[in-house]
Amino acid sequence: MTLGADAAKILAVATIQRSPSLPATLRLGGVHLTVTDVDRAIAWYERALGLQLTHREGDTAVLGTEGDELITLVADPDAQQPGRHAGLYHYALLYPSRAELASAAIRLAATRTPIQGASDHGTHEAIYLPDADGNGIELAADRPRDQWPEVGSRDFYTGGPQPLDVDALLAVVDGEQPRAQAEPGQRVGHLHLHVGDVDEGLTFYSDVVGFDLIARLPSAAFVSAGGYHHHLGFNVWRGEGVPPAPAEHVVGLRHWTVLLPSDEDAAALRERLETTGHRVEVSDGGFIVRDPWNNALLVTRAN
Repeated sequence: MTLGADAAKILAVATIQRSPSLPATLRLGGVHLTVTDVDRAIAWYERALGLQLTHREGDTAVLGTEGDELITLVADPDAQQPGRHAGLYHYALLYPSRAELASAAIRLAATRTPIQGASDHGTHEAIYLPDADGNGIELAADRPRDQWPEVGSRDFYTGGPQPLDVDALLAVVDGEQPRAQAEPGQRVGHLHLHVGDVDEGLTFYSDVVGFDLIARLPSAAFVSAGGYHHHLGFNVWRGEGVPPAPAEHVVGLRHWTVLLPSDEDAAALRERLETTGHRVEVSDGGFIVRDPWNNALLVTRAN
């Protein structure tokens, strides 16, 4: 009997032990997004978040802070808004301090930028908003690790977030005037994706890729490397069994990036993926692999 491609992949995963955990020093690189109008998107990111245009070529633009490229915008005038399918829920811009998050909040207020919510997750404080095309963004600042709830406890995500104490946050920078530009030190802290099945997501991202499971909810999971609260979350909030993200002409995530500390780490991950039947594509000094719902991950070495 000949196994189909999906069955062969499942068998390959079943015949190996769970992958070694990803290196604790892993960090995330930039996110690449599809937008409909790159000029409008640049103006929004500069005004609302204080990011700087680092370079542009045609309909592709890169923004960040001094020395850090965070977001690549690629224009597709035919792109439609996401529907009921897998894709980006939000990406998080992580600020180096609570004060910098408070400064970002002041900038949002001064520019009258609409937000969708604000939460205290115990591990970090967060403000949620959409960009000009509706791509979800979380602005976040971590608490010191010794203040985090215990992993596995009810307070570690499984109990849900608390409302953000905005007054206490703003008190950190009381009297500060809005800044036109964000300070250096921001980075992409985590990604959160819509998928079709949480268990299948864990099979891919934990058993094969090597992220450690941090919290499992009935409809979502959070995974990370090195004991971080999460480098990646994924959920079925668009519905269980939603189809993959369309290959083109949709606003949202083009790919996100994992930076590994060595070429050997990247080669080991690539071997695991290929051994378990996952196709990899050479790209940008590394390789791209897609999860079961066509969400693309670029793996490369940190500079």
